[in-house]
Amino acid sequence: MPTYEYECDACGHAFEAFHSMTEKPIAKCPSCGKKKVRRLIGRGGAVIFKGSGFYITDYRSKEYSSSKAKAEGAATAPAKKTETPKGEK
Repeated sequence: MPTYEYECDACGHAFEAFHSMTEKPIAKCPSCGKKKVRRLIGRGGAVIFKGSGFYITDYRSKEYSSSKAKAEGAATAPAKKTETPKGEK
């Protein structure tokens, strides 16, 4: 459920409300009681991470992880030198 920002045109009171997207916007100001509240265009919500830690690899499939490890192993392996026979360039 998103957090919406509101402001009362009568008294200037600004507040936030946490409610469902399907609910109607708040019309009555909790400060002055007048029905002059308008919903503001917010900057959007940020992702909130709660818990001990989140990592980009936490939810990767095993196939992805194994193919990624193989690709990194091939990239870090020293390249084999090939000698050209004498007389050829």
